[in-house]
Amino acid sequence: MGLDKARAFINENHRVVLVTRHSIGELQLTPVNIGLDGEGRGIVSSRETAFKTRNISADPRVSLCVMNDGFFGELIHIDGSAEVLSLPEALEPLVDYYKRTYGEHPDWAARRRERSSVYFCE
Repeated sequence: MGLDKARAFINENHRVVLVTRHSIGELQLTPVNIGLDGEGRGIVSSRETAFKTRNISADPRVSLCVMNDGFFGELIHIDGSAEVLSLPEALEPLVDYYKRTYGEHPDWAARRRERSSVYFCE
């Protein structure tokens, strides 16, 4: 699948299993949601304290399995790297992510309290 088709698929399907690596080399699989930023990069939102955030900070290699909302059927697999962006720098990309993917977020103050972070996956 080409890059344009993969982006189109992600634009319509947001359910993902994210694979990161623990410091001892074991894999961690986490269900997350994905969107695209203005540059077409995959973007995932999480908390700064989440294990996946710490894993990516230590080892940026990630794998993604993006599946359709019905679970069975078409899916895509992506291997790449991710970059963690923390607040306050993450706020603008976080707002953009939510607006592009879901519309307006109901409680931005909560996102700040949760010490949200954003991952850019390439």
